[in-house]
Amino acid sequence: MRKIAGLITAVALTFAMAGAAVAQEYKSPAAATNKAPGKNGGTIYYAYSHETDPLYPRDFKNWNYVNPNAPKGGTYRGWGFGTFDNLNVFNGKGTAAGIGGEPLMTTNADELSVHYGLLAEYLEVPDDAAWVIFRLRDEAKWWDGTPVLPEDVIFSLEKLKAEGSPFYRQYFKNLAKAEKVSEREVRFTFDTGGEINKELPYISGQLPILSRTAWANRDFAATTLEPFMSSGPYRIKTVNSPNFIELERVPTYWGVNLPMNVGQNNFDNMRTDYYGDFQVALEAFKAGDYDFRSENSAIRWATGYESPAVAQGLITKALIPNNLPKDLQGYFINTRKPKFADRKVREALQYAMDFEWMNKTLFYDQYTRLRSYWEKQEYSATGLPTGKELEILTPFKAQLPPEVFTTEYNPPKTDGTGNSRAQLMRAQTLFQEAGYTVRNNRLVNAAGEPLTIEFLLVQADFERLTAPMVQNLERLGVVATIRTVDTSQYQQRLQTFDFDIIVHSQGQSTYPGNEQREMWTCDAAKTENADNMPGVCDPVVDALVEKIISAPDKATLVATTKALDRVLQWGFYAIPQWTVDNYRLAYWDKFGVPETKSKYGVTTGWWIDAEKERRVNAAKAQLRR
Repeated sequence: MRKIAGLITAVALTFAMAGAAVAQEYKSPAAATNKAPGKNGGTIYYAYSHETDPLYPRDFKNWNYVNPNAPKGGTYRGWGFGTFDNLNVFNGKGTAAGIGGEPLMTTNADELSVHYGLLAEYLEVPDDAAWVIFRLRDEAKWWDGTPVLPEDVIFSLEKLKAEGSPFYRQYFKNLAKAEKVSEREVRFTFDTGGEINKELPYISGQLPILSRTAWANRDFAATTLEPFMSSGPYRIKTVNSPNFIELERVPTYWGVNLPMNVGQNNFDNMRTDYYGDFQVALEAFKAGDYDFRSENSAIRWATGYESPAVAQGLITKALIPNNLPKDLQGYFINTRKPKFADRKVREALQYAMDFEWMNKTLFYDQYTRLRSYWEKQEYSATGLPTGKELEILTPFKAQLPPEVFTTEYNPPKTDGTGNSRAQLMRAQTLFQEAGYTVRNNRLVNAAGEPLTIEFLLVQADFERLTAPMVQNLERLGVVATIRTVDTSQYQQRLQTFDFDIIVHSQGQSTYPGNEQREMWTCDAAKTENADNMPGVCDPVVDALVEKIISAPDKATLVATTKALDRVLQWGFYAIPQWTVDNYRLAYWDKFGVPETKSKYGVTTGWWIDAEKERRVNAAKAQLRR
């Protein structure tokens, strides 16, 4: 299961990470059951999870971590990297920004696997989860005041599966059809091949709902800078591509008084300014050109925030624990290229990165090494396969590397001194086993063709981080280069898989399911704009993905996902990089923050504190003199 945001903006994506940065300790709300008998033979759920009971009762007033009396008003300014050229966030074309569609159900920051009705008041699900019926709220309206109808839901499913990005086609693949049941009810029927998949009601509830009227005379597959009608709390006010985009709060938003919206959506305006350089963006922040940033660079965090504004307490720096699942960030290797088809070549490349030296020399010891696609989750493959995981893997034994069964995967490790001779000798041996030899200081294959590798980057920050790896590869005879391109070109090359190696972060959910198809399967490897960046195409992986989707219980899901993680680890599709356990936040001290912290430290419940803003603005004026 992957969470699909109902409101997708560069502002929201950066600001949502803030959480309650100076909030009090997390307090769990009272657990509650949200069930009732359904009229179609199923069970009605006002909050749905097949994994746990919901924390919030049916009659809850607001999320526990917001201030229900938060004032509305003011402007929040954030930043985005690069540029944008498309307001249609659904079709996967160009570089998108803007707003999405509200989903039928929504989640919260106290629990990751429970969905509460948003556009839908409730859902009905039978015991075998073969279908789901959503009852739309009577008050759900588009911005023009017309009701959200079952016809809009049906249109959304059909349009996204037919013309949406590859993600939607894979994610909603098992949603066979949607049909109108009544004036306020819509039914999804699932195609699971006879298997029970209780995740599908979740997935149906995540469907972003589009106005069939708004899209009736528009080309859904084309890029556009013309805003479209939706139903959410914000709409696009100003578009100045490629420089900025500004949203405004919808004063007549239908859902303003729903408990999941109380205390949120507090800014009257939200603007995102785009920068083509991270250092320029930092200097603009320190100059007061925008309000908030989440820092992704160790050296900038350690040395880049020295300024009068920080010294005077006008800018707050905060380390906030990040309890969310970690992405697997790494150098992803494009196995569609014949030169990377051999697993030994990909394994050899692992030895070219000296993380321990980098962490000590470049990162101020702020990072730890990643090793799993489900880092620090219960799905992470550690030790050797045993029990149910071993039972799942054993039928594929002849098709898998022996290390899957005999050795725990861990990335290569050095002593951190920078002397990587032993590492490079191991890499040299692996290259030789793959049929490469060194001639005239160049590593060549049996046909005499040199091994060339281009690291395609979009952030100049990564040039200095990739350079040591390039130097090590050159010592092995590889012709390695770095190429940094602008965001538009980078996006185009990613969508068409025109690269050797890229830096990529592969996010995962807390409940793996349909989204794995777009990440790892042969079908996704052959589909432009899909999320299978390394081009994984392995019948074992395909089989494990389907087993994950059809897992009948949590124990089977965990064991099967561990098996997939282990197979991916030993496939050497990526060179794992690093992670940090905290959000590194910096913001101008103009915000009010809820007193209670959410469990996962993620909330959009901040607001503009008028008195703080006046003080900050006055101080900014003094600093600029």
